[in-house]
Amino acid sequence: MSPAEDAALLLRIVRRHLQAMRLNLDPEYPDEEWGFQAQQALEKLLKAQLVLRDQPAPRTHELLDLALLLNEALPETFLKLQVFAVEARYEEGPFSLPAPREAVLAELEARLADLEMRISEA
Repeated sequence: MSPAEDAALLLRIVRRHLQAMRLNLDPEYPDEEWGFQAQQALEKLLKAQLVLRDQPAPRTHELLDLALLLNEALPETFLKLQVFAVEARYEEGPFSLPAPREAVLAELEARLADLEMRISEA
């Protein structure tokens, strides 16, 4: 597959994560579960950027490592999603989200739209 096709595959999975996040904006839904979806969406968005640059996407959940490969500085809110990759899934909480759900979701959706536009232009 071409880099654009590989990236598009990752973005289809991102859309699934974002749909789950939209459906679970209810504050009763656990932050740990919602945060996991957010972390996974961001991880795949970063990996899609790497793939579009024709770079391999490493098998890692570390957002900072992925951002460094892209030479990109992630906002603090996004860096704080890292705890949801593993710790929040296997340790006693509570683990709080770094920002309101709607704000995190809007930022991830904006990144998705930007990448989809880049793929359509590729």
